[in-house]
Amino acid sequence: MTAAPSAVETARHLVERLLTLGATEAVLAPGSRSGPLALALHAADAQGLLRLHVRVDEREAGFLALGMSKATGAPVPVVTTSGTAVANLHPAMLEAWHTGARVVAVTADRPARMRGTGASQTTDQRQIFPRVRFVESVADLVSGTGPVHVNLELDEPLIEQVTWDFHVDRLAPPRSMPAPGERLPSGPRTVVVAGDGAGPTARRIAEAGGWPLLAEPSSGVRDDRAIGAYRLLLASHRLAGRIERVVSCGHPTLSRPVTGLLLRDDLEVVHVGSPLTFPGPAGPNVRFAEWVDADEPDDTDWFDAWREADRVARAAIDTLAPPAHRLAEAVWRASAGGVLVVGSSSVVRDLDLVAPGDAPDLVVANRGLAGIDGMVSTAAGVALATGRPTTAVMGDLTFLHGANGLLVGPHEPRPDLRVVVASDDGGAIFSLLEQGDAAYADSFERIYGTPTGTDLAALCRAHGVDHEVVAVDDLVGVLATPPAGVSVVEVPLDRTSRRADATAVAAAVRAAF
Repeated sequence: MTAAPSAVETARHLVERLLTLGATEAVLAPGSRSGPLALALHAADAQGLLRLHVRVDEREAGFLALGMSKATGAPVPVVTTSGTAVANLHPAMLEAWHTGARVVAVTADRPARMRGTGASQTTDQRQIFPRVRFVESVADLVSGTGPVHVNLELDEPLIEQVTWDFHVDRLAPPRSMPAPGERLPSGPRTVVVAGDGAGPTARRIAEAGGWPLLAEPSSGVRDDRAIGAYRLLLASHRLAGRIERVVSCGHPTLSRPVTGLLLRDDLEVVHVGSPLTFPGPAGPNVRFAEWVDADEPDDTDWFDAWREADRVARAAIDTLAPPAHRLAEAVWRASAGGVLVVGSSSVVRDLDLVAPGDAPDLVVANRGLAGIDGMVSTAAGVALATGRPTTAVMGDLTFLHGANGLLVGPHEPRPDLRVVVASDDGGAIFSLLEQGDAAYADSFERIYGTPTGTDLAALCRAHGVDHEVVAVDDLVGVLATPPAGVSVVEVPLDRTSRRADATAVAAAVRAAF
């Protein structure tokens, strides 16, 4: 009977396998059972084979790896010890599964004989992340898309004095086979919806068909061609009623008008992707394709009509320009040609209305599940992996929810990251939803608004992070200088006016037509 490999041998094989798969970054949360894995990663870092990032909070470690993988498309391992440490990876692994990010959760475990006993830090860690591909050995780690979980049973002795030498044969990229798709006739009046991560595919389809492009900020195609005020036009303009076909790409979840459009049963809907990226149950009028192209450009005035409606709507929006919109536009303009990370809730919706044509090179948002957790670490991961100065924008609750992303030791690589916090002391997004109606005023602040009164300056000072408070109309000047190191810019806003501002903007657009 072949003896099981020692903990040190397993650690060496793990690093070799990760390098073979193309990993260049690795994230580690410290622990005892994962000790040999930590030593192997440290040795690989010292030899210049990969770059190691150590975080003491496993949840933030997971989101750091997520940001790195989203930015580069490469596999990024995050290594933890056993027990609750593993469970803390769950939020990041869920987001990775819903967006296809290649996060590799490497969890150290006790030997199988310890399960079902009262041994310290022992639980059943196998398949703890639903739907995430699970393997129980290093040899089963293979190239692929999406996240994976490898659970390694490590027996004593865990730590041995060895010389860490790694033998790596880089794998050639797999050869791809042509995927099935379809060509669409130009006849029906068509719009192209670009959701999160849609990428250049959506732009190519829209340009080939001469069709309007309705692009979310994190689609990667929010440029001069995109119809910026699309969600208000879908809600109130006659053009919405003339749509006969929708082609959607990416994962569109940002606005109810778009979701409502895709779920209509009287339209032809073609989704480039799978049911996992379609925002609801697909009816018989919906079909899925790997790729779509247009036979020829639409030669009617359909695109021009949307373009003109967008011009009129944007002019109406700009006339009002509430503070939250001015903040969003300033951040977007300052990030043109650069890297931007966007939090969920109201901030991304403000960007969706006012983002002009000069787009960042890369926009990252956690839209798989649209959660607010882990955004500071996600942004740090993006900045570290790209090596480029990065701006992140998020609400104060999102910032506080991920504040442990600022908890970084003195020996760790530091990103050039500026976090802009829309600081309105609570959950502004709920003001815009049904519960923001005056009928719920008595309960709103406690159970939805949830103010905290937290002193963000003191929090940043505790972490040794630069902090400044900037008025919204002074933000442009502050953002003119690229970020160097980690800093926080707090922009005070008044949350109590959000619902009235949104109502006024929608009314102004309706009145413009």
